[in-house]
Amino acid sequence: MASDLVRISVAMPCDLLDRLDAFSARRGLSPNRSEAIRDLVRERLVGEVVGDPDAEVMGSITMVYDHHRAGLTQRLDEIQHEHLDVVVSKMHVHLDHGLCLETIAVRGSSAQVHDLSDQLLGVKGVRHGKLVCVAAH
Repeated sequence: MASDLVRISVAMPCDLLDRLDAFSARRGLSPNRSEAIRDLVRERLVGEVVGDPDAEVMGSITMVYDHHRAGLTQRLDEIQHEHLDVVVSKMHVHLDHGLCLETIAVRGSSAQVHDLSDQLLGVKGVRHGKLVCVAAH
């Protein structure tokens, strides 16, 4: 890998450099600024790929809901069954007597994955939810 590395020079204000150093320290990269900058660049580039509706992505949809709400569990299952080409797997966790956490592994085009996420997280009774995506390639 060392032969693949290219050295560049980056100028930035002192306060931004201080924030980069603090970020590096929190991530356990201190004092490796290069790795912190590489991580930030990769994150930004993945964000652009995920924004392309045709890009193949993988990710997880995590949601918390009250399973006592009439018809909610059935509706969430129906939506997932309508997207068998996108749903890879799911994990269901009982948080307490009423609340459940569900994490669904997904893979497909960014448009398909976002559509599924929007449908699931838009169901009345889902309290919290989030989609996290990465580029599949």
